[in-house]
Amino acid sequence: MITKTKLLAALGLSILLGGTAWAQDKPHVFTGAKIIPIAGQPIENGVLVVHQGKITAVGAAGQVKVPAGATTFDLKGKVVMPGLVDTHSHLGEGSGGDGSAALHPDVRIIDGIDPISDSFKRALSGGITTVNVMPGSGHLMSGQTVYLKMREGNTINDLAFCQDVQSGICGGMKMANGTNPMKAAPFPGTRAKSAAMQRQLFLDAQAYRSKIKAAKGKADKMPERKPNLDPIVEILDGKRIVHFHTHRYDDILTALRLQKEFGFKLVLHHVSEAWKAADEIAKAGIPASIITLDSPGGKAEAVEVRNENGAVLEKAGVLTAFHTDDGITDSRLFMRSAALGVRAGMSREKALEALTIAGAKMLELQDRVGSLEKGKDADFIVLSGEPFSVYTKVEQTWVEGKKRFDVANPDDKKFATGGYNTYSSDIHYHAH
Repeated sequence: MITKTKLLAALGLSILLGGTAWAQDKPHVFTGAKIIPIAGQPIENGVLVVHQGKITAVGAAGQVKVPAGATTFDLKGKVVMPGLVDTHSHLGEGSGGDGSAALHPDVRIIDGIDPISDSFKRALSGGITTVNVMPGSGHLMSGQTVYLKMREGNTINDLAFCQDVQSGICGGMKMANGTNPMKAAPFPGTRAKSAAMQRQLFLDAQAYRSKIKAAKGKADKMPERKPNLDPIVEILDGKRIVHFHTHRYDDILTALRLQKEFGFKLVLHHVSEAWKAADEIAKAGIPASIITLDSPGGKAEAVEVRNENGAVLEKAGVLTAFHTDDGITDSRLFMRSAALGVRAGMSREKALEALTIAGAKMLELQDRVGSLEKGKDADFIVLSGEPFSVYTKVEQTWVEGKKRFDVANPDDKKFATGGYNTYSSDIHYHAH
């Protein structure tokens, strides 16, 4: 029997460990900063009010009622904007599928992530508050991704957006084509074989789903459970998003063909040759999460990547986000990706959206993150100046009303400025 004393003790423990209980009893009011809400025009001398992890008000000074007894923070001369959303990362030193097969839909990255990895601190120092953590791209299907919030916590449960990491849908599905999965058997040796193997998996899942529907809930009629097909059925039912690693023009078109054939929700990732395929991507109505590489080198299929991708996709009307693919590009320098996009012709407005609300939409989390609006999670960053200035630094990162990074704290600052030997955990390299 659970006594009242035990219940209170358990509640106290959940407050200490969990990401959904709040120690922020008093409202916090942030004043004096220029606020870039993303949902509207920048607000000079803005006021942001947060309480119990949520935004309760945002607006200009004199137009926002400051709650009595609130704790006030003077941010005069600073810039405040939403926490950044990274749609493609490999934080947490996780691993995915192995060499036993090219398709691993039953593999879950949550079973391979270190939730207390210092790599999360590196991302916080770059202003990232929401992240889609992927298995690697060395497979046609590397496994199930997970959407994480950069809360303080010791378990995946503490960080995950979903309520139940054991049986819930906590992220998308990582797929890939191009050179990464092309290896010796059981992997495909050609691009055409890659698509054929992916197509067959979806056909198998369709047949499996038909048997489940035919059983009409009767246990004796149900087919034997297939953990490798259950997540594909979730994809077919629109409950799980496919995040598709692709670079070359022909590979992009192959991904679009597969999406059209099976009707799944799709986000294209990397899309190095998006400048060639922007019209086709726009016609298909598919969003693109792109990466910025500011120096030559790397794999041959990415040799024609261009910083103009953001501008070309914007002109075509494609929903566009940036991502880090950390550690291919450093989470600490995430805003630089969008800045380089602006330098190559992308509008400032869309570049800011590409760091925030666009990525949130791709993860279907736009009701909670990606902009500073009443009712949304209190995830925001404090910048020393304009977001795309080379001189600007991330000074603070707040997640659900709690400060998770402060450059004034020496223990935090080392993650923003130190080399990779700063981190106690081993760096996990992967095929990007």
